[in-house]
Amino acid sequence: MIQKFSIVVLSLFLFACNDSKTESTDSDITTENQKPEKEDENVVNNHSYSNIDEINTTHLHLNFDIDFDNKKIKGVARHKMNNTGVEVAIFDVQGLDIQKVTLGEDKEVETTYKIGKEDKLLGAPLKVDIEQNTSMINIYYETTEESQALDWLDPALTGSKKHPFLYTQGQAILTRTWIPTQDTPENRITYSADVKVPSELLALMSANNPTEKNESGEYSFKMNQPIPSYLIALAVGELEYAQLGEKSGVYAEPYMIDAAASEFQDIPKMMDAAQELYGEYLWDMYDVIVLPHSFPFGGMENPRLTFATPTLIAGDRSLVSVIAHELAHSWSGNLVTNATWDDFWLNEGFTVYFENRIMEKIYGKEVANMLALIEFQELEKSIDKMMSEGHNEDTHLKLNLDERNPDDGMTDVAYVKGAFFLKTLEKEVGREKFDAFLREYFNAHQFETLTSESFIEYLNKNLLEKENIDFNVEEWIYGDGIPDNVVKITSDRFVKIKNLADKIKNGDKIPSDLKREDKTTQEWLAFIRHFQGDLDKEKMIAIDKQLNFRNSGNSEIMSEWFILGINNGYTDLRPDIKKFVVKVGRRKFLAPIYTALSKPENNSVEWAKEVYAEARPNYHAISFNTVDEILKDSE
Repeated sequence: MIQKFSIVVLSLFLFACNDSKTESTDSDITTENQKPEKEDENVVNNHSYSNIDEINTTHLHLNFDIDFDNKKIKGVARHKMNNTGVEVAIFDVQGLDIQKVTLGEDKEVETTYKIGKEDKLLGAPLKVDIEQNTSMINIYYETTEESQALDWLDPALTGSKKHPFLYTQGQAILTRTWIPTQDTPENRITYSADVKVPSELLALMSANNPTEKNESGEYSFKMNQPIPSYLIALAVGELEYAQLGEKSGVYAEPYMIDAAASEFQDIPKMMDAAQELYGEYLWDMYDVIVLPHSFPFGGMENPRLTFATPTLIAGDRSLVSVIAHELAHSWSGNLVTNATWDDFWLNEGFTVYFENRIMEKIYGKEVANMLALIEFQELEKSIDKMMSEGHNEDTHLKLNLDERNPDDGMTDVAYVKGAFFLKTLEKEVGREKFDAFLREYFNAHQFETLTSESFIEYLNKNLLEKENIDFNVEEWIYGDGIPDNVVKITSDRFVKIKNLADKIKNGDKIPSDLKREDKTTQEWLAFIRHFQGDLDKEKMIAIDKQLNFRNSGNSEIMSEWFILGINNGYTDLRPDIKKFVVKVGRRKFLAPIYTALSKPENNSVEWAKEVYAEARPNYHAISFNTVDEILKDSE
């Protein structure tokens, strides 16, 4: 997950020679196609205008070209529909130029449609007039500058600086900005695609993929397992492939492919561990693509092709838990999916729990515990902030995101409170019984969507009542904060590193032997955080002389160190901070850094705005929308 762009022109030859050429005349299309409807005519359900209870897509075929010169995708989305007998089909669109809509497969006939009133968050409903027996709807369209799922990168933002790059990011409700679709996780579909790209580039999707480019630049894709629309994904760029195992490999730009293959060499072990825990991997291949630095997330679990940030390439495999997380999504999230964005914890809480079990199996209990403790620290901080601001409802696992951006639910609550709910359950019932329950849960609900309520019903029937266990499920899912019975995790190594931080903060001198090769990323994060935002600037300089946090190459450590420096007047870090935020587009790092810079007491907001003016063009919309709000609030 969660927590957030070449005119594609179909050739004239394609339209001229298409056997399904429309037979309608100009008089068949009315001017109402361009008229917005009244606002009260637009019904929203689960962040979607679509009427999937009446008619829903079962298979989507995409046919489009990628035009990097004009930064547009232009083509057709062909929806195979299950129609209960209605005469209107409703799709979600945002930032799209709808050119025409036709009905039929062998012989297309143009039809009328209406585009409803545009909403800044949800886009608009595309209402297509159909017949009661219509089963194929073809929507001809092109993307625009407002298509926020698309990140078009100029060559200067790539490794070789020779070729442009394009990738999509659809979660949560941005797929509608590059494909006209019924954009709700409730509706699972299969999809296929025919894509034309410049011959020097390789196209990949969340489907079966080529491992090398061809001379024609034409690629075909199939995703035979049904998925929600937010998991449809595309990447186009100068890419190479390295195989890691029989069913796994990594794509990256040429300059990074060797480093990526080395960093992710344990993926086959992770796959074995995951399957041993919770059953067979049902997506055929598991590949990872390392995207350019503008990618706004650590990873995105697009099936068969995890999208990953290059900030994971630390050189020592210290940040591969993100890959374990995205792999775990192949069961929790992709196989069994939250039915609504209010139930997002069903995706992410299960995945964080599963990720931690994979890490424990491969790297040991101590490493897994340190990872969990770092995450719990972040959860406590997030919940304290929510509660202090009067947003107790946002600390619930089950949310109410009506009229809110579903991205608002992509917090530590869904991820870590959800995981600790499952950890606490495991402690209560015992690991053996809990593993058996989860294995059957994934098997029983594969390729389905669930709400929190349906999960509670399944949990009670198949575990708690069966084992005669009384557990505070309702408090965990619908209650404020963290319940008192949360499982307690300890780490002797964390105790030692915190004692070292206390010694430095309260002492007169910095120990001369700080550098220890056996320290993990999580230990150094605990070390930095234990200063609680307060450490003398001169001591920070002395620590940097030994540990060089400011240039460590580990993005997690660097971002934490930068925030501590901003809060303590360590202005010598500014060149390093600027270099980092201009290059890195990952929202997890940008949001806290810009938040620290925007605090009045840090006297850095004007400098932050100068840096942001240079950095903003390098970010995906998911990131720059977040930073826009942070700096706006500082005014």
